[in-house]
Amino acid sequence: MRTKIKRHIYLMVVMTAVVSSLHAQNDIPVRSLPSEIFVTVKKGATDTIPWKWKYGGSGNLSLAQSSLRNWAAGGEDFSMALTSYVNSFLYYRKGKHSWDTNVDFNFGYVQTTSNGGRKNDDRIAGTSKYGIKLDSAGKLNASMLLNGRSQFFDGRSYYSRDSSTLISSFMSPAYAVISLGLDYKPKPELSIFASPLTTRLTVILNRKLASLGLYGLDKGHRYNLAPGFFATINYQKDIIKNVNYRANLNLFSDYTDNPQNVDLDMSNNLNFKINRFLSATYSLDLIYDDDVKLFGPNSNSPALQLKSNIGIGFNMSFKTGYARM
Repeated sequence: MRTKIKRHIYLMVVMTAVVSSLHAQNDIPVRSLPSEIFVTVKKGATDTIPWKWKYGGSGNLSLAQSSLRNWAAGGEDFSMALTSYVNSFLYYRKGKHSWDTNVDFNFGYVQTTSNGGRKNDDRIAGTSKYGIKLDSAGKLNASMLLNGRSQFFDGRSYYSRDSSTLISSFMSPAYAVISLGLDYKPKPELSIFASPLTTRLTVILNRKLASLGLYGLDKGHRYNLAPGFFATINYQKDIIKNVNYRANLNLFSDYTDNPQNVDLDMSNNLNFKINRFLSATYSLDLIYDDDVKLFGPNSNSPALQLKSNIGIGFNMSFKTGYARM
């Protein structure tokens, strides 16, 4: 009798264990399902996104204002400066072929009690470069480049608040460079392009300015073609966390007119990201053109042109888009 009771107890224990095991196995997926649904799949560092086209850009708008009243140190009673910067890009990649296009726009306006209102920055510049890889690493490319630079609004040289002279205007002057050369990219952030086969076009659409014989053109002439040597260096990198540096240097030597006098056009931009929408910016532009003879005591000599801006303002990045293969 005792033996039968022990057998019954043993069978009950085994059956209970089996039922519990089956119930547990059925319950595991049900309990884990909610957490499995919301698991984030992270992109691996070595993953790549295949794309043919990539586009995007960024913009910045800065406003600075100051006012004085009974201020012993002196200064402007009121001043306000507005500066803006927009950059857009479009990149293409397929096999050995690449096509990079960048366009930059700068505009600034300043208002003061003593000098009134006037622009303090006005620049539109763009570069489009098509290349074919010459090596397996893709560091050396045979490229064709188109570079252009001008402005939108009238530029004046001021003698007093109400006395000034027109010295530039829309497409007056405007410069366009067409080059065939080699493009070397030793690092992703650095590009060096050089071309001994270059033509630079200088245009002055404004008839009044054309009649003055400015910017290396004879009086009355509105355009000029010059063969020469062209080189450009582009660099962009986050030098430290939340600090991006972007630089562009263009050099041109005219084979037919004082080739030793190399024209220089350089822009430097530092962007300090404060948060998603606020940033501090600093820019420094340098231009030297032997044909721009508007400076000196008699306003008839070339000189190194300098422009710098610093500000804190609203920063907006345009959404980067991809057209995948």
